[in-house]
Amino acid sequence: MSSTKPLEPTPSVRYEIDVATHVAVVEFVREPTNSLDRELLVDILEAYRAVEEAGARAIVLCSAGRVFCSGADPHALSTMAFDDGSPHIYDAAVQLFDRPLPVVAAVQGPAIGAGLGLALSADFRVAATTARFSANFARLGLHQGFGISVTLPEVVGRQAALDLLLSGRRIDGAAALATGLVDELVDPERLRESAVARASTLAECAPLAVRSIRSTMRGDLAARVRAAVAHEREEQARLQATEDFAEGTAAAIARRTPNFVGR
Repeated sequence: MSSTKPLEPTPSVRYEIDVATHVAVVEFVREPTNSLDRELLVDILEAYRAVEEAGARAIVLCSAGRVFCSGADPHALSTMAFDDGSPHIYDAAVQLFDRPLPVVAAVQGPAIGAGLGLALSADFRVAATTARFSANFARLGLHQGFGISVTLPEVVGRQAALDLLLSGRRIDGAAALATGLVDELVDPERLRESAVARASTLAECAPLAVRSIRSTMRGDLAARVRAAVAHEREEQARLQATEDFAEGTAAAIARRTPNFVGR
């Protein structure tokens, strides 16, 4: 990017703004899997706030390495407390939907579970042909989270969302484009450039009008996500106590097919 202004990064998130185009790039770095937790989401939120204050008009959300985001680490997921009242990953997740700037996600590889939820928090998704997507919660013995109950059907429609959620199957970039999950599919070497170009078309428009139009089109999305997250968290807490959840996370850690028993 030309005329870039680097801002104050954290160990897991680095970001800069092109002062000529008003496009900010927010990149999170948790290689090799870019797994997600509350601390990383808080850092992404702080990056969003920082570039907003620095004059950005659009954001490109991206990650380092070959994986966009693998979701929550299975080891951490197996011991995560969903209902103890402590600060939770979803407390930070819902705040992403309150931010005012349009976001373009650049997805270069797998976006799995909560990683898919993160990609769905953006307004647009540009994916490389190497991208893969999965709402794999049912294969973990768990209810979906991150507001995916709202965002996935909002983007792909109820029936396609039901298929992806109940099967937990993984789809490639071409299938994601066909279902509307991604807005543009490009060669990997063009991914960042294409995402920045899409964000630039948004930043070229009148910023107050863009925010106003976006707010109208999103409607009560943030409120619906917040309500969905509350229900999702209750269901996750309930299913966390089952044998199937223990089996699902153990299978994910061991990279084997789970053997569920319905208990």
